[in-house]
Amino acid sequence: MPSLQETYSKKDKKPFGADIAYRQIEAMYQSNVIQDKKQNFRETWVNISDTGSLYICIAQRLFVTEEEVEAMLEYVNAGNSLFISAGMIDEQLLDEIGCSAVYTSPALEDMMGQMQATAVTSTVQPGFKYSYYYYPFQNFFTAIDTANTRILGYNDEKKPNSIVYFHGKGKLYLQCEPRAYSNYFLLRDNNYQYLKNTVAFTDTRPEHIYWDDYYSKLFSRRNSKKSFSTFSEIMKHPPLKAAFWLSLALIILYILFGGKRVQRIIRQLKPNENTTVTFTETIGRLYLQKKDNKNIADKMITYFNEYIRNTYFLNTNHINDDFITMLGRKSGVEKERVDSLYRTIVATQNSSVVNDYQLLSLQDQIQRFYTNTGKKQ
Repeated sequence: MPSLQETYSKKDKKPFGADIAYRQIEAMYQSNVIQDKKQNFRETWVNISDTGSLYICIAQRLFVTEEEVEAMLEYVNAGNSLFISAGMIDEQLLDEIGCSAVYTSPALEDMMGQMQATAVTSTVQPGFKYSYYYYPFQNFFTAIDTANTRILGYNDEKKPNSIVYFHGKGKLYLQCEPRAYSNYFLLRDNNYQYLKNTVAFTDTRPEHIYWDDYYSKLFSRRNSKKSFSTFSEIMKHPPLKAAFWLSLALIILYILFGGKRVQRIIRQLKPNENTTVTFTETIGRLYLQKKDNKNIADKMITYFNEYIRNTYFLNTNHINDDFITMLGRKSGVEKERVDSLYRTIVATQNSSVVNDYQLLSLQDQIQRFYTNTGKKQ
């Protein structure tokens, strides 16, 4: 099974990486080059003077200092947009905008949680749910300052998990369910539209786009003027507090009763088998059983066009005779075959239903293109 660690790294293609989110942002803002920021926000703001840029931060937890919170608000006040999605947002930032939040402990999820179909909604498309199968979306914001804040989305329990705070000339976007921007979530059905709705209110042509590569890798709080202790931090959050006292009670019960039991012989367990191939075959069978040929064809076309862009540096948004000629020259494939392939692609995209023959024809033409260009499959 693939790793379920939540890294939200732009280079991570595992379920809870952010490879898809990063590439989707690149596609949405093709006129911009995304700049990765590897230092804290105070240092970032000192070196820029933007008034219409977009800064994106997706992290499992967000830890900031008072100086960084001040820099973030100055950045927003100047007219920029700051988007933050984290499963735990530092209270120093929430206090500044008159807001608080309730989170579900990951440890409590692993110990007592139950996976199920869960969804988020966006006010951009009221009534439409973006769903997948995993632990429920349960984080939400409370005590929102309605004078300066608007709700942009909800979880399954209709509690706000996405807000925008208006400050000066800019906007601060906060979302407390980063799993909704993971590879696993965005690749499910039409969930990629949730990310598009997230940035729907930002400038269509921002001055610059910055991608955080600092806070997503910060897993503990740094030195701050406020004192910090592990126990006091646990007591602040009801789920962590409940998990702490439950664990303590179980340890006491084990000492009182479990210590008297004679340990049984431990049987040797078989080593874990590599189930990657089985997993892939299972997913493939599910698609075939559902007869969702249209969905399969769309994904094949998406990956093929991405290969063309990355390999031959051609824009696949405008398919014309010049594009066909240029692709034929660069790839070494006959122009007639390239033209026939893209006629099939256009016909498939325009069809609301794709039958087995159309799907097999599309697959055969794409594979022949790969073979003629020497691409290994």
